[in-house]
Amino acid sequence: MKTILLVEDEFGIAGVLTVLLEDEGYRVLSAANGRQALARLAEARPDLVVTDFMMPLLDGAALGAALRADPAFKDIPIIMMSAVPEAAVRARFAGYTAFLRKPFPIPAFFDLIARVLKG
Repeated sequence: MKTILLVEDEFGIAGVLTVLLEDEGYRVLSAANGRQALARLAEARPDLVVTDFMMPLLDGAALGAALRADPAFKDIPIIMMSAVPEAAVRARFAGYTAFLRKPFPIPAFFDLIARVLKG
């Protein structure tokens, strides 16, 4: 079973995505911001990080930079989600594996996760 660390500060979105991912057979670890996400890494090494870009305390760009700087986590794929244009995200952090513009259709979300996990 693949483990996904879902980092999303909007609780409604996080709840829906968690249920949908679990229904698809994934194990989901949730965090409301990048700081919580880094703490969750102590529990289990995820196969994938799906993170929002704009969050309080530690945003997606800072989380991505922290993951890429840590030898234990630098190879974990990152899907960056945001309502802002990808160019604005890339200007802050270009080390993500894939970008998903919010709002997105759920089938596209699952397709992207499957493609990224296949490597």
